[in-house]
Amino acid sequence: MAKIISCKSLGKRPVYDIGVAQDHNFLLANGTVASNCFNKSHSTAYAYITYQTAYLKANYPVEYMTALLTASSDNQDKIEKYRENCQKMGIHIISPDVNRSQKDFVPIGDNILFGLSAVKNLGEGTIDNILKARNKEGSFKSLADFCCRVDLRVVNRRSLETLIYCGAFDKVKANRNQLINDIDLVISWAQKRAKEKETGQLNIFDMLGNGIQNNNNNQSEFNQEPSSSPVADFPQPQRLKLEKEYLGFYISEHPLKSVKEAAKILSPINLSELENKKSKSKISAVVIVNEVKKIVTKTGKEMAFLTLEDVSGQSEGVVFSEVYKRIKELLVEDNQLIIWGKVDRRDDKVQLIIEDGEIVDNVKILIVKLTIKQAVNQNFQQNLKRILQENHKDTLKAKIPVIAIIGIGNQQKFVRFGRNYWVQNECKVISSLEDAELIVYTTPLISVIE
Repeated sequence: MAKIISCKSLGKRPVYDIGVAQDHNFLLANGTVASNCFNKSHSTAYAYITYQTAYLKANYPVEYMTALLTASSDNQDKIEKYRENCQKMGIHIISPDVNRSQKDFVPIGDNILFGLSAVKNLGEGTIDNILKARNKEGSFKSLADFCCRVDLRVVNRRSLETLIYCGAFDKVKANRNQLINDIDLVISWAQKRAKEKETGQLNIFDMLGNGIQNNNNNQSEFNQEPSSSPVADFPQPQRLKLEKEYLGFYISEHPLKSVKEAAKILSPINLSELENKKSKSKISAVVIVNEVKKIVTKTGKEMAFLTLEDVSGQSEGVVFSEVYKRIKELLVEDNQLIIWGKVDRRDDKVQLIIEDGEIVDNVKILIVKLTIKQAVNQNFQQNLKRILQENHKDTLKAKIPVIAIIGIGNQQKFVRFGRNYWVQNECKVISSLEDAELIVYTTPLISVIE
């Protein structure tokens, strides 16, 4: 690496342009060329920086992504973009932790520990106060311990709620709802203790507690800390929704994780794969609706633009008027949907044209059990196909996928029928298949996953 130790003016010198006259420069009236591109020395510097960053990303991916995340701590959109890149690179981002996280993102092995500076509602003063208290006396043992050691005039109630909702106290106490319920009691108790210490007063229970602590293997001095009545933790969907609200994305778990097996059965793609799909390719995906932007066309019809998300990232979806009229009740923020559509490429952008959708919880699967003898019998196969096709008359209404289970025990194989065999009336098709001496039943998709 060269180091500049002095500068000296050489007067006027020619500027050598790397561009082509017809494409990159202005031709003056006298026929000379007026340069408006970077000169060679400038382009060389850019090329060298490009080489350096490419080298770091290839050889030190965790450290490189850590630096990018830290540099973008104040930009939620960039944080989300880099988090998606980390996911594609196999780098896991660990949730914030009051006992481990620093101000910046930190590389830990093949993972990255979330930096407190990227958590919403945490100012620099709040973070510095927390780190100072932790560095001085070690890890926080409880919410009460935390409140007693930080300055509650700096680390206020809003900051505490943020830390709890984003999961920073999970290693201290996993029940986030209980911590939220305890906040007011604990803050009041900690403020009272702080006031007593400032005035030189000492609670008799603290004196006894300290004595017991010294004689009983460092037992916690916070046995008398207040606590509200026990409550159950937030339901997982609410827990994750609050987590995303304060971090900008899901980090401890993705809501679609529970339908991961459904992806194998119904064969949807990840949104990150859209870039690799040809234009007009027919696809399906299991997604969460993040945002719905409804618009009215010039002809007075309603349509919508959607922001969709799955475990791999985000993408834009477009619902044109006719489809919107049919499925608009499903297009609600935070709804988990299975959608069908086609890939659209225009203006250097890839998006999904949605043609149909269904709420994941409402999706049923028709299970047909076949013996190996039945499966290889051509007449039996034709009869099964005929029954399914007779119940597939309306493609838009045929939303029950069909799965065949062939064999028994460890010899079972699953065969997924194409969408042209999905059925509409489950009662009618079950009756027809039972008449054909088949074992058949429907089950919710969620129960198949579980």
